[in-house]
Amino acid sequence: MDAVVAAPRALLGRTIVGPASVRIRDGRIVEVTTGEAPPGAEVLSGGLLTPGLVDIQVNGAVGVDFAEVDAAGMRSVSAALPATGVTRFLPTLITAPVDVVIRQSHAVLAAAATLPDGIGARPLGVHLEGPFLSPKRAGVHDPSFMVEPGPDQIDALLNDEVLRRALRMVTLAPEQPGGFEAVRRLVEAGVLVAVGHSDATGEQTRAAADAGARMVTHLFNAQRPLGHREPGVPGVALVDDRFTLGLIADLAHVGPDVCRLVFNAAGARVALVTDAVAAAGMPPGRYQLGGADVLLTEDGVPRSPEGTIAGSALTLDRAVRNIVSVGVPVADALASATIVPAEAIGESGLGRLAPGAVADLVWWDDDLRPRKVWVDGEVVFDAEVPVAPVEAVERVAPVASVAAGYVAAAQ
Repeated sequence: MDAVVAAPRALLGRTIVGPASVRIRDGRIVEVTTGEAPPGAEVLSGGLLTPGLVDIQVNGAVGVDFAEVDAAGMRSVSAALPATGVTRFLPTLITAPVDVVIRQSHAVLAAAATLPDGIGARPLGVHLEGPFLSPKRAGVHDPSFMVEPGPDQIDALLNDEVLRRALRMVTLAPEQPGGFEAVRRLVEAGVLVAVGHSDATGEQTRAAADAGARMVTHLFNAQRPLGHREPGVPGVALVDDRFTLGLIADLAHVGPDVCRLVFNAAGARVALVTDAVAAAGMPPGRYQLGGADVLLTEDGVPRSPEGTIAGSALTLDRAVRNIVSVGVPVADALASATIVPAEAIGESGLGRLAPGAVADLVWWDDDLRPRKVWVDGEVVFDAEVPVAPVEAVERVAPVASVAAGYVAAAQ
């Protein structure tokens, strides 16, 4: 039997219209109409209906590091993310030796395969952020594990049958020896290649796009900076329409004025990401990122013991609110967390309210805080209904309290 959800306002494409109704059948949207709600619809009182948010760079959350994830940990992350509007996410693994990255990828995929229907957000595969990065722009990645993306290393990834089917995105430094050929091979295999942790010049960044790279990982962070004569990675990314621009909008990685500059220059190509680590949704303390210690203090920014920013504790709904706070229109901010990241990874059935799309929905209140979230047409989060506890994972409270903490952290 069809279900119909009606709202006074809805995000259709990149425009907010209303009133609008979405008809759902077997987990898919079969019809979207504007005007008066049809008989039998669930009519939402106020607020805004949008597609579910899509986060394509997530290292972990709620105490769980994807480099060491098991079934219980994946379940905790999946259950917690809808409280922040996220319905689909791309588990991300940072730099490690190639054989270790492959083993970690298998563990992520095995954990994802155990998720029961209806628990929460759904993982989309694997994003490898390394090990083909530049030691000159390492950030908190361990330079001793970085390697050049030679034929043998790319073969190791693409010849692993389990990983090859699920590898959605690779972040690399194209200026490294073998980098441009690696871009071409990965793209031919259907993988989205992003320029990141890179000392590439503007010319090399453009050459990476010529080879097939289509994204920049966390614009401005861990890359050759923008100069008025040498544009570096961000300068070319801002003017080359082939690139989607990943942006960590916690206003710490990139300041408010520069976030607004990015949207002014290339707003239709911005994909908001969290780059969240295990500390996201958790109180101050010590957490893990790729097996290394990360410290979350009262300022809410995870750092290595040496003080380097180490991912974020950002939630994607808060990123949307942050971008709106710097003057970006609500529709543009929401598009950057829905349709843009979905299109970047080739998921035309996500990130939109349209016939044929997956029925992932978020109902927001007037302050842009999620009130109810659907995944595959089933409600997985309702701010008015307590979250049912599930089994705990090591270092993590039961999901009921985790979700409550995650909501608090998103405020």
